[in-house]
This record gives sequence, C-alpha cells and structure tokens, in this order.
Amino acid sequence: MTKKKAHLLGFVQHGVMNHASTMWAHPQDKVGYSFARPEYWRDLGRIMERGLFDAMFIADELAPYTTYQGSSDAVVRYAAQFPVHDPAAVVPIVGAFTKHLGIGITLSTSFIRPYQMVRQLSTLDHLTGGRVGWNIVTSYSKSEFQAMGLENLTPRDKRYEVVEEYMQLCYQLWDSWDDDAISYDRSTGVFADPSKVREVDFQGRYFRSRGRSFVMPSPQRRPVLWQAGSSEQGRDFAATHAESVFGVFPTVTTMRAYADDIRARADRAGRDPSQLKLIFGLQTVVDRSRDRAVEKYEEFRSLIRIESALAIMSGHTGVDFSTLDLDDDVADVDAQGIRGLFDAILQKNDGKPVTVREAAELYGMAMGAPTAVGTPADVADEMEHYLDEGGCDGFMLLATNVPGCFVDIAELVVPELQRRGRYRQRYPGTTLRESLQEY
Repeated sequence: MTKKKAHLLGFVQHGVMNHASTMWAHPQDKVGYSFARPEYWRDLGRIMERGLFDAMFIADELAPYTTYQGSSDAVVRYAAQFPVHDPAAVVPIVGAFTKHLGIGITLSTSFIRPYQMVRQLSTLDHLTGGRVGWNIVTSYSKSEFQAMGLENLTPRDKRYEVVEEYMQLCYQLWDSWDDDAISYDRSTGVFADPSKVREVDFQGRYFRSRGRSFVMPSPQRRPVLWQAGSSEQGRDFAATHAESVFGVFPTVTTMRAYADDIRARADRAGRDPSQLKLIFGLQTVVDRSRDRAVEKYEEFRSLIRIESALAIMSGHTGVDFSTLDLDDDVADVDAQGIRGLFDAILQKNDGKPVTVREAAELYGMAMGAPTAVGTPADVADEMEHYLDEGGCDGFMLLATNVPGCFVDIAELVVPELQRRGRYRQRYPGTTLRESLQEY
C-alpha cells in the first residue's frame, strides 16, 4: 500500500512571541536576530525551504488582547502576542530569498474590503511568483474592533453569512480578466482588450462593488485558500471554500473525527475530498538523544507563565479567566472566540475535568496541540500515527525556540521521513498550489 506523505508548514507570527507562551525568554530563541528585521525572515525562509516545507504560515492579531482583567497589561508585560507586526509586509522578503517556499498570511475580512483584499493578495502573488496563501478569518476580538474605531462586533451567527458574500465578490474579481486579455502590443500601443477585462457590478446585502479589478491575474490567479473552521458553520464554510484546513486536535481520535466530518461535508458540497488538505497542529521537541529531547521539553515547560497563557487564552476565547480560580473546572465556560482551540483543551484529558491552571499550561505550551518529544525516529513515528490513524495530510509545526526548532525539523526529522518514504525529495513545481496538491 502506498504510504501517505506528509506536508509540513512552519507556524509563526510577526512578533516577539510565536505560539508558545514566554518562549521568547529561552536563551536560544532568536539569538542574533530581531523579528522586526528582514534578516530574520530571510534566514527563517531559507531554513524552511531547506526542509522542503510547503509554506511558512504567518498568524496574526490586529490589536492587543484586553479581555483578561479588562486590560492589556498582562499582554504587554509578558509579550503575550504583543507586539505583532503586519504579516503581509514579510511576504516579499521571504519570497525574494526563496524559490519554492509558500507564504501563507492571515488577513481579516472584517477590516479589509473585498476589492482591496483581491488587489493586495494578487499583488503579493505576483511578487512571489505564485506562492501566496490566504488564511481567511473573521475577527472575533472586541479589542480589534475598538482599536479600529468600531464598537459592534459582527454577531457570531452572522459571521459566515457575511464572509460567504465576501468570498463571492472576491471570486468575481479574481475571475474577471480572461486568460488572453493582455496583448501588450508595442506596435499598436494596445495593452489589453477591454471586452476581456470585465467590469464587476456586485450588489449584495453586505457588500457592493462596481469596477474592474485593478490588478492583473497573478500566477495562481487566486491565492491558495486556508481556513480553520471548527463550528458547524465554520466547517461548512471550510468544506466549500478552503483548499487547506488547519485544526488543533489533541488526540488521534479527535483528529479522525474532524477529518471524516470535514471530508464528508466537502463531498456533499460537490468537491473531491482528496483535494482538501487537512493540516493539523503539532509541536516537536527533537534531539539525537531521547533523554536530551525530554530535558529540552522540560526547559520549555519551565518558561510558561500562567498569567501570560491566561491572557492569551482569554483573548482567544472572549472569557476573562481572571474571574475564575485556578482550580476551577473550565468545562462550562462559554467561549465565543476561537472555539476550536478551546475545545482542544477540553478534549486533552479524554473527558476528564480540566482546571483553569491545567488549561493554561496546555495552552501556554502548544495551544492544545500534541507535542512530539524524542529522537527523529520517535517524532517520525508519531507523525506516521497521525497521518494514518488521525486522517491528516500534514502538520502545522508550532514553534518553540526559533529558528532552532525548524533547523531540527529540517536537519533531523525530514531525512527520517524521507527514508521512510513519507516526505518529498524535491519540490514539484514553483507555486504553493503545486506543493499542496502534489500528494
């Protein structure tokens, strides 16, 4: 039987912290680098490309979280996803110093109008030669809306209705230029045939737009579309629109349940389920020695600051965890933000109670994702288990110390996966879509 090969992506953020609480304080994190400087992104991209990663995936948050204690003080104190710089600005830098690595960025439909979103993403796709992906999000954080000068969040039950219409307008704009619209004829001075660059006249309930798309069709025409839907509406949206779905699931059982469900929804939506790639969160702590890997893991765990983790968890869920005791059960919390990440915490103990303290420790280390600790063979064993039994197509690798954790993957884990026939030997083409759909 043909073995399923893994897709690998590096999960980072344009900030001090990535996704492990207070990991920036580790003595081997960003040594000699500033996240705000191009050299950091140049070298990080090169490391991931050396490991034949599909993409660097850049998460985002648009304003400091203010849910915990009604303030962003804890966020500032512990660099708990603070500061966070613009992810789109990184794309041309990574693209210029790599040839094959995709760059996925998180951009919110809540604050960027569809016309501008299409223009921005297509521009970046041009600049990278067709290597851009878009993580489609609808903003959920009150602090983001307040920072943008808006008081009212989009109601949860309306989010996907609004973004559905948003996507329909984007599709019309991306598809409005015919393939042969551009003649670029210097002898006649004719650049393009106006009849083949159609004016979009979209009159929807939430969005209106009239005009021609202001950017030429890019190498991929549309960016690769990512989504992280976990609610019922979110899963339907992902099954309908996404080419790749990102999820965090703590056990192989929860992975398989999600994989089966999302593929069934894709089938009902008239899509080939095999074309929808499921990329699940995984953190790795690897060393040539198993004992040393365990030591490294304990070093990372010792850096977790409970208040930092609670501030992030509060921001993600919309629940102020400072109002609960650390020994309280979190099962009855009504999370309104990123529900999927919170559910991962509840599922970690297979139905047993999870206290606020335990939830913070799990969230602070890897946002509820599993952590594979050991030798390259140990980590590859765990990856194979998730590929075969969990039903995923690959892994979104959550950072610990950067760039060292990605060097370990590229130099230690990738060769082991290749030896087992579980990973590519070379890139299949030049675009992100080609890498994602290779197998």
